[in-house]
Amino acid sequence: AAKKSLGQNFLIDKNLVNKLVDASGVGTGDLVLEVGPGTGTLTGVLLEHGCDVVASELDDGLARLVSERFSDRSRLTLIHGDCLSSKRVLSPEIAGALGDRPFRLVANLPYQAATPLMLVLLTGHPNCRGMAVTIQKEVADRLMAGPGSKVYGTISVIAQCTARVRRVANLPNECFWPRPKVTSSMVTLERLDEPLTDDAARLGAFCQRVFAGRRKQLAGLLRSHGLTPDPWPENIAPSARIESLAPGVIETLAKRCLGV
Repeated sequence: AAKKSLGQNFLIDKNLVNKLVDASGVGTGDLVLEVGPGTGTLTGVLLEHGCDVVASELDDGLARLVSERFSDRSRLTLIHGDCLSSKRVLSPEIAGALGDRPFRLVANLPYQAATPLMLVLLTGHPNCRGMAVTIQKEVADRLMAGPGSKVYGTISVIAQCTARVRRVANLPNECFWPRPKVTSSMVTLERLDEPLTDDAARLGAFCQRVFAGRRKQLAGLLRSHGLTPDPWPENIAPSARIESLAPGVIETLAKRCLGV
């Protein structure tokens, strides 16, 4: 059974499972990370497509179920445990199973894992070449938000500086069991060949500091963190707010503040 504490809602519409795999673009021989396989519906489709799947399942009963269901599939590596060893680090078991190969995240993500996992992969794992995920609509909104939006923040800047983000569809809650109280979205992220940042981890750490004071004037906000851009970017007014700046402008600001 799904556990509310783990944020589990199983995607039960097989057409949407197929749509998610199609949107991911994965095929024979591709390496896929799946987090929260649940009963294994998506896992089965990925294996049918000839993918090598590294799946991470935290729930004891579901891990056993998936292990038994696919016991004859050599392409599946099932890891019983959390996908992250902390909010900022992929678990060593998963990192070891993925090795140095390029991979894609294809998953119906447990709700509370979505933002931390996506941030970790975007900032610390350039071998993650793309993602196709179902997530809460509000998380998808944050990924795609622009300057001035109330939900524009760290994940918006990181996602847009490192990837091309696309909403494939919004999904009604009857596509899931148990029915969640919120709407979900299917989203793809494709790594940019030329990202807007050369150090996404540094940019992410900078954003998490400054977005905590999103309504403050920039000059005072930076000063409160002991930061001074050198030189001050000509296209940014000292009275501007961080929430009004485009992702690429925030990257420039971060570099100048950190002396990179």
